[in-house]
Amino acid sequence: MTSLHSGHPLAAGRTAGSRLVRSYQGERQEVTPVWFMRQAGRSLPEYRELRVGTRMLDACLDPAMASEITLQPVRRHGVDAGIFFSDIVVPLKLAGVAVEIQPGKGPVFEHAVRTADDVSRLEETDPASLGDDTFAAIAEAVRLTTAELGDTPLIGFAGAPFTLAAYLVEGGPSKDHIRARTLMHADPEAWARLMAWTADVSGAFLRAQVLAGASAAQLFDSWAGSLSLADYAEHVAPASARALSHVRDLTYEVAEAPGAGGSEAAEAGEPDTRNVPLVHFGVGTGELLKAMHDVGADAVGVDYRIPLDEASRRLGHVVPVQGNVDPAMLDAPWPVLEAHVRDVLRRGLEAPAHVLNLGHGVPPETDPTVLTRVVELVHAWRAA
Repeated sequence: MTSLHSGHPLAAGRTAGSRLVRSYQGERQEVTPVWFMRQAGRSLPEYRELRVGTRMLDACLDPAMASEITLQPVRRHGVDAGIFFSDIVVPLKLAGVAVEIQPGKGPVFEHAVRTADDVSRLEETDPASLGDDTFAAIAEAVRLTTAELGDTPLIGFAGAPFTLAAYLVEGGPSKDHIRARTLMHADPEAWARLMAWTADVSGAFLRAQVLAGASAAQLFDSWAGSLSLADYAEHVAPASARALSHVRDLTYEVAEAPGAGGSEAAEAGEPDTRNVPLVHFGVGTGELLKAMHDVGADAVGVDYRIPLDEASRRLGHVVPVQGNVDPAMLDAPWPVLEAHVRDVLRRGLEAPAHVLNLGHGVPPETDPTVLTRVVELVHAWRAA
């Protein structure tokens, strides 16, 4: 185990007692915490103004700009957490992979990775060699952000190994990830090597964010929904567990009053050692939820395709959940959206704790005032 430095927001006590962190740790809060995936950017006019003339990956690697973009929705909406502004291909770029994000299309790679030899060329960059210098801009952006956030937690961000591998094999976005799934079965040894490499690159990226000040970490598996449960369990889950292992050992201590509940140490009034909360989210992964939790996550994000109470049932009603307002509802009349949000909140009571979020990202055309209104609704809501 590795203790976070004393100035870290969790270790210093600034965020350890926040609604978000305690919810991720399974402690239901009177006020349900809320943040939105893709809240940083896209729908905010101040984001679009700031980004004029700057390419996406350049913005991600500019510490001052990345920090400002992360902070914008916290200021505007009053959400309970900032989500670090980045992109899932940033660690690949930092590892030397030639990739650019083309407007309207997404990440496009100069060379696809489709053979064992292609994987060997990737492995010429050892993820273990990606030290502090590699992630210096990321760490600086996190430090700038947490200094401004105060007692509001920052969530670290990384793409899961399968999603990174799928992008690499396809060479860009894909609807069915057929090439990636083909490589998985046609050359399982090369696939396993590719997954191990992406796991270590993604894990190192996530660890850099947490060490610099993030109070939680979320692993996004955007494309895992294209997999069967059997393929996920055999060919993907071990790599996701490997990615999370890079941050699983990071701990901090919380001083608890005797009898306050929690661990035996807390009951005795001794410091309670806790790990940095880890969240795992995937798109179209209703059939994979338990397997996604079992890789080492503390909480599981649920997309909009499955009711939250059913998701909690599949998780045994023992796992904190995050989600799962349908992004399409954000453009519906307010009474329709309000009823939907209240329904999600009620269904979330089936889990030990609930962090309200969207079941996917904020659509670019969303009216920002609607998001602010949703935050106000969630913060005012109380379980009957």
